[in-house]
Amino acid sequence: MKTIGLIGGMSWESSIEYYRIINETTKARLGGLHSAKSVMVSVDFAEIEALQHQGKWETAATHMIEAAQQLERAGADCIVLCTNTMHKLADSIQANTALPFLHIADATADRIRDARLQTIGLLGTRFTMEEAFYRDRLIQHHGLNVRVPEESDRRTIHRIIYDELCQGIIRPESKAQYLAIIDTLIEAGAEGIILGCTEIELLVTEGDCSIPLFPTSRIHAEAAVDWALSASALKD
Repeated sequence: MKTIGLIGGMSWESSIEYYRIINETTKARLGGLHSAKSVMVSVDFAEIEALQHQGKWETAATHMIEAAQQLERAGADCIVLCTNTMHKLADSIQANTALPFLHIADATADRIRDARLQTIGLLGTRFTMEEAFYRDRLIQHHGLNVRVPEESDRRTIHRIIYDELCQGIIRPESKAQYLAIIDTLIEAGAEGIILGCTEIELLVTEGDCSIPLFPTSRIHAEAAVDWALSASALKD
């Protein structure tokens, strides 16, 4: 079993889910008292959030690179960045560590492809929905058609993520707003919905809408276990 390296804390509410899913999945695969070998470096999200909204991505990249290098020194065998938005800095992280980087969009696209879907709706922070780093990876690397909400809906999604979900606040009225936005994406042709912010899974869950949901933190965590278990002979 290889050791999974996690960069967490963005937010810690979703990082908890990563740890839980990784260990539950490992136990389900191996049985008995098995749990995952893992190392986590958890950052202060207040610092990262400020850098995001100030557009100071180079400084944010320094934080992510330092975290990745800490994982490398601690004996991790791969890097799992426990957030969608900070994958904007994936190339910088990969360039500054020798460890394999398990990209959340790739894991999610693989699951969408397994479901034989082509047109997908994308929810996330405004960075994830509006910038090229995530959407274009889905389009150019995986051949998907990607739909994002209209501008006013993107503002609503972004606000609820930072003002509520990242602070552990779950409101029924916010869930209703998300589901209404999803319905609009379905009307625009979406066959499935990427929950492209790890906190959204705290609010919207499978069964809440009529088309498949793709919860990225669960998918990413399960992909990390797949990698960790397939990368060794499991002699232990």
